[in-house]
Amino acid sequence: MGHQQIFFTSILSASIALIGCDTKTGAPLQQTSAASEVASQVQSSVAEKTSAAVFFDDFNYQSMEAFNRNGWRVRTETGHPGIKNATWSAEGISFHQDIPATHAGAVRMSSVTAGQGENTRHTQFCHARKYREGTYAARVFFRDEPSFGPDGDEVIQTFYTISPLKAPMDKNYSEADFEYLPNGGWGANEKPAMWTTSWDTFQLEPWTKVNENTRVEGSYAGWRTLMLTITDNKLTYYVDGKVFSVHSSAVYPEDFMSINFNLWFMPKGADGSIGPVESPELREYQQDIDWVFFQEGVALNPEELAAQVVHLQTTGIDYVDDVQEQNPLLPSPCGL
Repeated sequence: MGHQQIFFTSILSASIALIGCDTKTGAPLQQTSAASEVASQVQSSVAEKTSAAVFFDDFNYQSMEAFNRNGWRVRTETGHPGIKNATWSAEGISFHQDIPATHAGAVRMSSVTAGQGENTRHTQFCHARKYREGTYAARVFFRDEPSFGPDGDEVIQTFYTISPLKAPMDKNYSEADFEYLPNGGWGANEKPAMWTTSWDTFQLEPWTKVNENTRVEGSYAGWRTLMLTITDNKLTYYVDGKVFSVHSSAVYPEDFMSINFNLWFMPKGADGSIGPVESPELREYQQDIDWVFFQEGVALNPEELAAQVVHLQTTGIDYVDDVQEQNPLLPSPCGL
């Protein structure tokens, strides 16, 4: 039985439980017409949600070659965002099967800086640009402190979707971000905060942005489940199963996007930011990703997401990708 069918069966059982049982025999009570209608609606809704195309990666890798074969690309292109003249490379990507509290291990991003472009290496990896409406999710491990070196850099740890900016203020531009800033940034204070940002468009010179964003102060260090639904002309962001923010149709994605993770250092002056700490000593920040998930065209709730992921993991599915590429194939630059 496929993962979608098993998930459907479990929800169907739950709907029968809602109808009730005879307290003496345990047999299901005869359904009222209202209960039958509820059960039918539940079955129909779940059937629709579990039949939609799925992308899932449990990040059970031991080589970059296997990582690339499953459609992941590592950024090597220099440029925005981050510290000017910094490098982006695969040197910051590593695979680990021994990370506690993961099912099959995780992929780790490690970025380093000593405050200048020539001693900064940012890290980013990306999947194909074929995602738009549906449910996105990832389980990530954020850190408040560097693994070595002085603390205090305005570092950004992320999970996001993005399309290319075809021209300044391109109205078809699409981007939706989770960003954790453990040392502050974006012109805010130095306290840790999670940001979600949905973009309508922007231009670099002069810097102009049109977006909606939400900032919630506090530490998000440790494992966090990040979930985003893009349906019905709104973007709903969740952190650990709770609604974090809802953004409007004004910033709803118009174009197909790639799925991305990156770890980078904010330059001085970016939206009023103070930039790197004043130290020539090298320091390193890390972010781990346990798994990533997408289901096309439907808005799962957190319980449905959890059931889907648990089923995929317990049936030994490390990777699946049913999401069709666009025709013609869309270019998927890993430099955004």
